[in-house]
Amino acid sequence: MIIYPAIDLFESKAVRLTRGDYDRMTIYSDDPVSVALGFKATGASAVHVVDLEGARDSKPANFDVIKLIVSQSGLDVQVGGGIRTFETITKYLDTGVKRVILGTAAASEPGFLNRAVREFGDSIAVSADIKDGFVAIKGWTELSAIDIFGFCGRISEAGVRTLICTDISKDGLLGGTNIGLYKTLREELTTTLIASGGISAPEEIKALAGLGIDGAIIGKALYEGRINLAEAVRLAAEYDK
Repeated sequence: MIIYPAIDLFESKAVRLTRGDYDRMTIYSDDPVSVALGFKATGASAVHVVDLEGARDSKPANFDVIKLIVSQSGLDVQVGGGIRTFETITKYLDTGVKRVILGTAAASEPGFLNRAVREFGDSIAVSADIKDGFVAIKGWTELSAIDIFGFCGRISEAGVRTLICTDISKDGLLGGTNIGLYKTLREELTTTLIASGGISAPEEIKALAGLGIDGAIIGKALYEGRINLAEAVRLAAEYDK
């Protein structure tokens, strides 16, 4: 299982939201590049980056910072937030981003998703941000009428091979992740599955890895010192042996 420490960007700063609420934002660093370098020094091989302004406003707002993270950290970078055009996908991939994440576009524009997978293959991942069993869109500010399992069936048919699933109700609360949800998804899906939202203890990393989850995104728990990144990487690696 791969550990993805998270960097959420807002106005070129590393921040975290609580339950996806832009009014409940904590700023952790004015220098996201240094944050990424710190992750690498601690043993991370990858990083999960989200342009929060892009997600909310439907257009990238932190491209220059993301480009620096890619070029200076040497980490495998996956990026989401405000990716609604093929031009944006190409722009990110040309910088060396390993994987581009589609969220709102995947939920509301299936034709766009289908074409993106055809053109970019495994470089496309889909993010399913879940609230009350339904997919949230536009930076978690709107709830769609698409339930999680219907959505998963749709993206599977499109050929998507990587799904990132976040339980918004758990995100940023440090109260534990939704192990039951990921257990069910793992049993139902054959795609690469990355868990996100509320992971706050080493025991949860062990539990997710034991379920066969392919990756885990850790955010606030790292910034608040609840999880040691080096330990998380070690625990995840133990289940790959």
